Amino acid sequence: MARSAHDEVTDSGAFDPSPSTFRSFVSRDRSARFPAAPGRYHLYVSYSCPWACRCLAYLKLKGLYHVIGFTSVKPIFERTKETDDHMGHGVLWDKRLKTIVNNESSEIIRMLNTEFNEFAENPGLDLYPAHLQSSIDEINELVYEAINIGVYKCGFAKQQGPYDEAVIKLYEALDKCEDILSRQRFLCGNQLTEADVRLFTTLIRFDEVYSVYFKCNKKLIREYPNLFNYTKDIYQISGISSTVNMEHIRKSYYGGYSPINPNGIIPVGPNIDYNAPHDREKFKA
Repeated sequence: MARSAHDEVTDSGAFDPSPSTFRSFVSRDRSARFPAAPGRYHLYVSYSCPWACRCLAYLKLKGLYHVIGFTSVKPIFERTKETDDHMGHGVLWDKRLKTIVNNESSEIIRMLNTEFNEFAENPGLDLYPAHLQSSIDEINELVYEAINIGVYKCGFAKQQGPYDEAVIKLYEALDKCEDILSRQRFLCGNQLTEADVRLFTTLIRFDEVYSVYFKCNKKLIREYPNLFNYTKDIYQISGISSTVNMEHIRKSYYGGYSPINPNGIIPVGPNIDYNAPHDREKFKA
């Protein structure tokens, strides 16, 4: 079993992540094995992890932070407590049955979107609405393969060929998103959806980490006028900024021992102000 992303590289030098292993579902059905209930579930996350932070964003957007607690692990990949026998993060834990429910963020956010509405402060917010699901699925496929995982394919490539292939696909996808966002406020129209949350957690790390650490330096996000303003727009949504801990992100990526950065030296910047004004209000809902 791979203990870190560094172990998930094929013989050809390409990054190939392992699938998630815990795939059960919380349901609003009270007879389910994992029924939705306040206080029963807990998220274990790392602020460095874009997938884990999708889940945190949903807690904030749906108003579920009083229903599901969360704990952040240390920035460096290690035991949260000396007595722990695990070092993982990004999982939904059932405190009653004392078991992991799910460690696949794409599934956890779907549960948070619908199954806890009875207890949510914002039950009317639907980030995967029926009329946009096909568009969201299409965008998710592009973003996941070329951008979310794409930056890791660039960073963990051990040969030039896999890196070249990944970086070309990455920037083709970023260019496509930039074009989409030149015509509308969000990826699937003028309302925030799941697709935006999934892209945002990569974009917010891009200039600070991926551009250097993962060799994604052809063009920075702040050089894309629409993508950069879009990133600021989402960051400024109530609650989202609290899911971004840039000190933790930098320390986790750069500070832990890694063959990419063996001395653990943390770069000084760029310290981008994501609270700066943006122009996205020009697109009307």
